[in-house]
Amino acid sequence: MKCFRIQTMVLAAAAAAMASCGGTKPETSPAPRADSQASPNVTPASAVSDSSLSITGPLIVEHQVDVTAQRDGIVLSISADSGARVAAGTILARLDDRQLTANLEAARAKTRGIAADLKNWEAESEVLKADYVRAQRLWNEKLIAEEQLQHAKYKAESDQWDIVRVKEQLNTAKEEEHSLELELEKTRIMAPFSGLVARRYVREGQSVAKGDRLFWVTAEGPLRIRFTLPEKYLRRLKKGEVLALNSPDLPAEKYLAKVVEVSPVVDPSSGTIEVLAELVGARGDLRPGMTVVVHVAGLP
Repeated sequence: MKCFRIQTMVLAAAAAAMASCGGTKPETSPAPRADSQASPNVTPASAVSDSSLSITGPLIVEHQVDVTAQRDGIVLSISADSGARVAAGTILARLDDRQLTANLEAARAKTRGIAADLKNWEAESEVLKADYVRAQRLWNEKLIAEEQLQHAKYKAESDQWDIVRVKEQLNTAKEEEHSLELELEKTRIMAPFSGLVARRYVREGQSVAKGDRLFWVTAEGPLRIRFTLPEKYLRRLKKGEVLALNSPDLPAEKYLAKVVEVSPVVDPSSGTIEVLAELVGARGDLRPGMTVVVHVAGLP
């Protein structure tokens, strides 16, 4: 009897529990929307079409070269160091030119000697011409034989060929002299354009060979940046268009750059076009080689 009561109580408790569970449904959270699952770092497509492209690159200048030695020699003196501003034609350094100077003086003396010899031949030519004219008068008067007239004639003509020969010798001597002058000029290392000496690679007394780097000279402007864009910008970007530009190192400064060149062809390997823009207005603290960011408006 007692066992029957316990079973009855257990069955009643189980029935009550089932009733309480079946009477109400548990709350379920709604399924998340598709757009709520997108990463906050991804810009929507509509925003991408209206946003601008940011291209990072270094500032460049058109004139920037390594000045190299044009002949072998020993550095005799250095006139400009790193950081010096120089004008076009300024002597940066000199190579030992004593041997070339001596050779040039010898060539000049030879030229002067040949020039004097030419004058001597020209004077003798005048004498022979006078002799020939005199011989013609004597032959006309039947005072000399025809052979004597012919002798005077051919001697005068022969002298003219001697003059031509000496003139060619003089031209050769002058060209040799000019060649040595050019070699002597190569011992003077000069700035090819106005700018800044960015680096010096040599020191006094150093032996250099033809082609060795001596200085790195760079112009300070105009500042430019060369970058590439997708080919769809070929019709969008035009020459003369002004773009915004800034430098990560100078976040408070804003600059403008004008498009000076847009490549008329597309690079088939990358599907891009090349663009060259030049800084306009004040350059502030910008310098060649600094990294800048160009902002190009997106396509509509």
